[in-house]
Amino acid sequence: MYGNMAYQGYATRDRTQTLFGQTMGLVAATAAFFALAAYAGRNLSHGVALAAYVVAFICLLSMNFAARRSATASTVLLFVFGVLIGLALAPTLAYYAAMDPRILWQAGGATALFMAGFGAAGYATRRNLAWLWRICFFALIALIIFGIAAIFVSIPHGELIYSILGLVIFAGLTMFDFQRLRRNADINSAPLIAASIFVDALNVFLFFLRIFSRD
Repeated sequence: MYGNMAYQGYATRDRTQTLFGQTMGLVAATAAFFALAAYAGRNLSHGVALAAYVVAFICLLSMNFAARRSATASTVLLFVFGVLIGLALAPTLAYYAAMDPRILWQAGGATALFMAGFGAAGYATRRNLAWLWRICFFALIALIIFGIAAIFVSIPHGELIYSILGLVIFAGLTMFDFQRLRRNADINSAPLIAASIFVDALNVFLFFLRIFSRD
């Protein structure tokens, strides 16, 4: 009996490690597709970029349905999402690159450190972080409302406050998503978790862009 329990423990640990490797591989591949698309679409019009953003959002929503039938289909949708969101943000990134290319490198480096730090913290935390996800979810809704209000109402240092609050919220979401990697042993869930982590990293990157562009 004890031997069987030990075997099950090792098997679960092995599946968890496999899930971690596959998920992070998908995140890296999606980031690569994003970067290539952002470079290729640097001269796109804002209208085309907006259309790409809408289709990217549809792809992201479709992944939840595709994952129930095929992990391969959800993986393809993940890569398509990476390409489309890269095209959607291409004009924005081109603007920052024209302003000062160092901003992109600084934001990228800060994002890598941010994700590594909070990802490791979430992966190592044994306490269930579902409560943190709920808080961050409602805080994110409040942040979106704040961002909309800031468009119409002048708020002193509003953009900086918005970015810092966004980083705090996505710190919690990043910790939760990485804890899912340790608690989950279903290999087929890799594309969905990878999508969540990539979206976390993308938002963190954009918040850092806002902060560094203020210097």
